[in-house]
Amino acid sequence: MLAAAARKLNVPLHVLTPGAQDPATALASSVVLAELDDVAATRELARRSGAITFENEWVDLPALAPLSFDGVVFLPSLEALAPLVSKRGQRQLLQDRGLPCPRWCDLPTSGLLPEGFDYPLMAKASTGGYDGKGTAVLRSPEDLTALLARVPLGDWILEEFVNFEQELSQLACRDRAGNVRCYPLVQTHQHQQVCDWVLAPASVPHAVQAYARNIAASLLTAINYVGVISIELFYGPGGLQVNEIAPRTHNSGHFTIEAAHTSQFEQQVRIVAGLPMGSVEFQVPGALMVNLLGFESSEADYQAQRDDLAAIPEATVHWYGKEGSSPGRKLGHVTLLLHGVTAGERAGQAEQLLERVRSIWPLPPQNP
Repeated sequence: MLAAAARKLNVPLHVLTPGAQDPATALASSVVLAELDDVAATRELARRSGAITFENEWVDLPALAPLSFDGVVFLPSLEALAPLVSKRGQRQLLQDRGLPCPRWCDLPTSGLLPEGFDYPLMAKASTGGYDGKGTAVLRSPEDLTALLARVPLGDWILEEFVNFEQELSQLACRDRAGNVRCYPLVQTHQHQQVCDWVLAPASVPHAVQAYARNIAASLLTAINYVGVISIELFYGPGGLQVNEIAPRTHNSGHFTIEAAHTSQFEQQVRIVAGLPMGSVEFQVPGALMVNLLGFESSEADYQAQRDDLAAIPEATVHWYGKEGSSPGRKLGHVTLLLHGVTAGERAGQAEQLLERVRSIWPLPPQNP
């Protein structure tokens, strides 16, 4: 999707990937075939490019540091990424900046909880976890003991279990001159800790929307972040709290391709290429984005289901071209435009459309 946006803007985009069949390679100006941690390959990518950006945050910062010293431009910078590539770093950053997040602590190797913490708790791998991987709900001391026996002790944190009414996502962007723009706040819904659907915009009070924008602007400015970022939030009795920070274009912003004047992918290309940022406003009243999660293990291309989804009025299907399906794997998404004037009308439309999508593309089965 980033490569497609670059092509639309006539901006050359070069890709470093270990997979010759990766979807982006078909649209790239050139491809460097190598492992992502191959520094020599990254140097070759830099030789072809004016700036390098990232598709995910699993970046070996120390290995890339010499390239940065040699003048290779990374956007966001390695310094901005440093506190964001681990959940511990994110929590420490938020705590230091006085931004709201769940109370947390390091995993207690003694098996005794710090004062003020009680079960249930959420345990999270500090690095490498995504889509529910690297998390565990601890409901008793026995659960903590079992976790301590099976995970690297220094790589996990504990968080208080948050009671929330909605999960929200704030997509924001900041250019090289320090200008910050925020897309409208959206509601997200998870299925087995994987994003199921996104409703845009979120139906929350204006004060909540303003607070989310302020959190984003404060965070991006504090670390001199350049590029697109997603801030995932809990909203409930405890107010607004930051759950996780994704320093990249994000699944919760895929709907922007059809619904916003400037998609998150075009915005990232614009920022990295030094072009002016585009408008973040919607060009329709709202949108529903539904992830097409694998519901079985298969090599099928699901063309019949994709055709049926595309036949829904004002629906756009994005198929990622990944090799093979497995339960919960994100194979694509469908965006459906909403035209209700009020939040209630849009919610009603979204409910009907989601039911129609589910009749064509079922959710993966619940884990036992």
